[in-house]
Amino acid sequence: MRRSSSKKKSGQSTESVTTDLFRSASSKASNKEMDRIDHLFNQYANKSSSLIDPEGIEELCSNLEVSHTDIRILMLAWKMKAEKQGYFTHEEWRRGLKALRADTINKLKKALPELEKEVRRPSNFADFYAYAFCYCLTEEKQKSIDIETICQLLEIVMGSTFRAQVDYFVEYLKIQNDYKVINMDQWMGLYRFCNEISFPDMGDYNPELAWPLILDNFVEWIQEKQA
Repeated sequence: MRRSSSKKKSGQSTESVTTDLFRSASSKASNKEMDRIDHLFNQYANKSSSLIDPEGIEELCSNLEVSHTDIRILMLAWKMKAEKQGYFTHEEWRRGLKALRADTINKLKKALPELEKEVRRPSNFADFYAYAFCYCLTEEKQKSIDIETICQLLEIVMGSTFRAQVDYFVEYLKIQNDYKVINMDQWMGLYRFCNEISFPDMGDYNPELAWPLILDNFVEWIQEKQA
């Protein structure tokens, strides 16, 4: 009996050693990956602020061979959960690049198309769309965004998905005089409008439902245009 007991203990010990070795190797690989992610951060970070600032982001875009206005840079900020427009903290950088398994520029470049697919899934896109608005709130306690910035943001975020709606809404925003800024409720209302209302006939648009007033005015403006 004693002999079989020692065998069992010995077996557990081997299994335990294997698990420990695996954990140790996995931990070392993870540490090395994080070291490379940190090294990459230091290449673009401003030494005095320890942040990647607009200049660093411009250099990053150049190395990724994308424009700084490319939607995928905004998607990268979303993946990092970056809080301040034009800046990436060390923690945000680590969070985003670890999630993308990208510890070199080449890996990051290859990860961008996959990231775009991830963001464009309906389950993620609404969150990304809301994030894009919040990312543009650059002042403390700011709750709305000026019309010119909104027009540019719409082009980047929804231009390729809802071309006709964006073109019409941007045209409307530029000629109307009632609104100088757009708030989050209006921004999210437009997203709902694009997803739920047939365009350009808008036969299923019901102004009695809880739409932001700006969308009621927008629909009236289109109907007058079409009349």
